[in-house]
Parts: sequence; C-alpha cells; structure tokens
Amino acid sequence: MVRRIAIVEDQNEEAERLASYFDRYSKENDCSFLITRFEDGDSFLARYQPYFDVVFMDIMMPGTNGLETARELRKIDSSVTLVFVTNMARFAIRGYEVEAFDFVVKPVTYQNFVIKLNRVLAKLKNEQRNTYILLNLADGKKRISPAQIKYLEVNGHKVIYHTTEGTYPVYGSMKSAEEQLNPSVFSRCNNCYLINLNYVSAINGLTVTVDGEALQISRSRKNAFIQQLNEFLGGNF
Repeated sequence: MVRRIAIVEDQNEEAERLASYFDRYSKENDCSFLITRFEDGDSFLARYQPYFDVVFMDIMMPGTNGLETARELRKIDSSVTLVFVTNMARFAIRGYEVEAFDFVVKPVTYQNFVIKLNRVLAKLKNEQRNTYILLNLADGKKRISPAQIKYLEVNGHKVIYHTTEGTYPVYGSMKSAEEQLNPSVFSRCNNCYLINLNYVSAINGLTVTVDGEALQISRSRKNAFIQQLNEFLGGNF
C-alpha cells in the first residue's frame, strides 16, 4: 500500500531532509510513500484534498502558523494523522488542541524519525484507514469513517450520508454505498434507509429511532431488521 504524505514546511532544507528520510525508510522497509510538499499553511489549506494518510507540519511558518493551519485542517478532515515538526517543543505540546498524534523536534535525526514513523504506521494499520470512505461533494471531497455514519438515505439519484459531522448528499446508488460498509453493522429497515445499528435506541411498531430521529421500517423488512439488531446487540434488544 502506498501511503500519501503531506509535508508542510517553509524551509527547503528541512523539507528535503524529511523527504530523504521517507525515501530511505521505504528502501529499508520495502514500502512506498507518495510525498507532496507545501511551502506554507495557506497554500496547504487552499490545495488540500482529504486523501492524505499523514501530515507532517512545521509549527513556525510565515503567514498562518502550524497550529492555526491545523485548526482549519480539522474542519476539513477530522481523521488524517497529524505530526508536528518543530524546534520549539513547548508549542508542539499544544497539539492536543487539534488532535495531533505526535511531534518531532528539529533538527530531525533519522533515528528519531524512524521511531515516530513506526508509531504512525502502526496506528494507520490498526485503524485500517483503507476503510474510510471518500465522498465526492459538490464543493470538493470529504473523508469520513463508517463509525461517523448514522444512516444513509436514498433520494432519487443521490445517497444522503447522515453523519455525526453533518449531512452530505452524493450522487450514486444505495447498492454501491452499501457495498463499502460492514453488513453486520449496517442494516436496511426499508429500501430508503441503511442504518448504523450503533445509533439505534428504540423501535416502536414500524418506527426505529436513530440518534433521536424517527425512521420508517417497512413491514417486509421488519423481522429481518430486528433479528439483525438483536444479533448485533447480543440478544439484548
């Protein structure tokens, strides 16, 4: 698997150092990285697309600094792994404010880089980031986790993703959307809705409550839906 890496660094020497470390690591560990370099936070935000696996970001940059850039990044992509690169560790500690995974102190040595990168790659492997879904929206792309999806709704030629972060309409079919999701977690209560069973709180007749919203259950699907819900909850519903 090729890991997509963004390096946000205004100093050419530091950016080239990190890129060379990725190249060396890939040769020593038989893996691949696709590196994209951004010279400052403003250009990074202007060109950002949510397909990066990891962002290595300098904190002290001209214009929008790393912390401010990271705050804006989290509005676009809440899941990408963020690593701060800085010569001021006291600022990096503030990374918890923007859910930074780690930080590395300049000048970055290869030994320290390897330690940090191994932690990052282990995190990505555990998260199985290839299960994240990339939505093609009218104003760009957005990456979401299946865990963020409360339910899907089909409306004409669009599938509407109702998530913990908002509602996103996407052109496509329910069938293709359903194929990307775990069938033991997501269940259809009728032809229009595909529900994340984690968000079900009640069933009353032909109505299921999903995170406070009442959705219709079709008679033909009710028994199978309730059976799957019981299996998901271990027979506790």
